Amino acid sequence: MGKALEPYRRIDKSGAITLSIMGIIVLFVMAYFLGLTESQSGTLKGLESNSREFAFDLPDTNIGRDLRLNLKAAIAVDNKKHQVIYSYNADQIRPVASISKILTAMIVLDNYNPDTVLTITKQDARNSSRSLFQPGDMVRAKDLLHASMLQSDNRAARALARLVAGSYEDFARNMNNMALTCGLKNTVMYEPTGLNEHNCSTAADIARLMLLAYTRYPEFARITSLKEYTFSLVNRKKQIHLVNTNRMVFSKYKVKAGKTGYIIESDYCLATILEDAEGNEVTVVVLGAPGSNTRFREARRLASYAFERI
Repeated sequence: MGKALEPYRRIDKSGAITLSIMGIIVLFVMAYFLGLTESQSGTLKGLESNSREFAFDLPDTNIGRDLRLNLKAAIAVDNKKHQVIYSYNADQIRPVASISKILTAMIVLDNYNPDTVLTITKQDARNSSRSLFQPGDMVRAKDLLHASMLQSDNRAARALARLVAGSYEDFARNMNNMALTCGLKNTVMYEPTGLNEHNCSTAADIARLMLLAYTRYPEFARITSLKEYTFSLVNRKKQIHLVNTNRMVFSKYKVKAGKTGYIIESDYCLATILEDAEGNEVTVVVLGAPGSNTRFREARRLASYAFERI
């Protein structure tokens, strides 16, 4: 089994060059956003990047070599001890797809009225063929937030971004400002959905972000731990039923928060916080799994590995 998985643990020269270029791009873009107006986020005002709520020291090398996972990067953190139990390529910058929506949700929760009614536009629907919504649908902001988190609906995320910032571009600036405020030095966002492959981060940064969102945003934790949610459109008689794409909610662990992600460039990703029967709590991030089922299988294996060592 170890030999069969070896290709996933090896980076060739072209891959190393690509990662180097991505790192340079991240540094350039983050330097640009440093000159922009700071986010108006009230919840994160005064936050220090070394806050014990989500701080942990990342080891200099991979740890947990006795566990071999079929993916590109991963991390598991004991939330109570703020200790990394497993890490594999945890500081490697990669596309993170809809895991980007964690930042989107945090900014929306800082700046919106849940009962505001928004209309889905043709702009929201552009290059987003798979969606629960059609242009002209009128939806409450809270229901759009549930749709963007539970089923990763991109039109919902875009509509919320327009509500908060007026444009997707200005919203992306807010995302990057918040990432900087949180001390996420390897995270850069270009738009609110994650469809852009240049929305990049690392497993370590995503773990910190997930811990922060879970700790500081109870509504984020509540929504993303739901198994399902049903709501109605405002302007027509249609009920929409959501089922959480994070299948860990149907596992033996209690999901405290989580978000899935997938585009071709990122492969299948998951960031989630799990609790076992003894009340132990771990943050698990898996990036670059080759299939959706593989993503959850490897997340369960990693969670089991982490809980055994707690």
